[in-house]
Amino acid sequence: MILPDFLIAALAAFAAGAVNALAGGGTLITFPTLTALGLPAVTANITSTVSLFPGYFGATWAQRKDLKGQGKRMRFLLPAAALGGLIGGLLLLRSDEKVFRQLVPFLILFASLLLALSEPLRKRLVEQPSHKNRLRTPNYLIAVPAIALAAIYGGYFGAGLSVIVLAFLALLFEDSLTRLNALKQAIAFATNTAAATLFLFSGQVNWSIAAVMAVSALLGGVAGGKLAGRVNPTVLRWIVVSIGLVISIIFFIQTF
Repeated sequence: MILPDFLIAALAAFAAGAVNALAGGGTLITFPTLTALGLPAVTANITSTVSLFPGYFGATWAQRKDLKGQGKRMRFLLPAAALGGLIGGLLLLRSDEKVFRQLVPFLILFASLLLALSEPLRKRLVEQPSHKNRLRTPNYLIAVPAIALAAIYGGYFGAGLSVIVLAFLALLFEDSLTRLNALKQAIAFATNTAAATLFLFSGQVNWSIAAVMAVSALLGGVAGGKLAGRVNPTVLRWIVVSIGLVISIIFFIQTF
């Protein structure tokens, strides 16, 4: 890759870090950017996952106070998330490049739709009385496999994972949205950590570009956090959704 390619990747990672901090959906920026720069689809997805790892850590650390008192939940759900992320990562590593490339348009479209539904879902959860549609005594026999399944998707592709996890948590646990959102961040971090750790030894990470993107993603996350009160996350979310829909159409045309 030449210098302009690194600059483009760095800008994409910075934008992804900021978007993840403000609205979510950063993978919808980094993945297509890397494929446009010539990386094979599987390598682009793996490099994107590793590059965005600092952002997941930052988001979890920023909300650590809201995780207090949720120790039991984390003891059950974080191992499930890590296992799911590991399985999803293994599935990705064993995916044929051509098959994964054919799945990409559907994955991007699915992630875009999830992101579009995230705000209505959040409003519904806020307005919904706490005693409705939630299990008063959490059944971990349901919660653990549900989170594990979501994490498998997260380890395989990642975009939209937070929306799926938050929906599961809201149905399974009676708690404030703030605390559930913090738990969601921890679960996403565990998922990404497991997948990224696996990818470190896969031989498919483009390290030169991943290093640049990781720093940029971290800086973008910090910038996004500082802009949280000045930028309308709904507008930003719909921009990302629109980008995702356009990219999915492009991939559909290129693939089929």
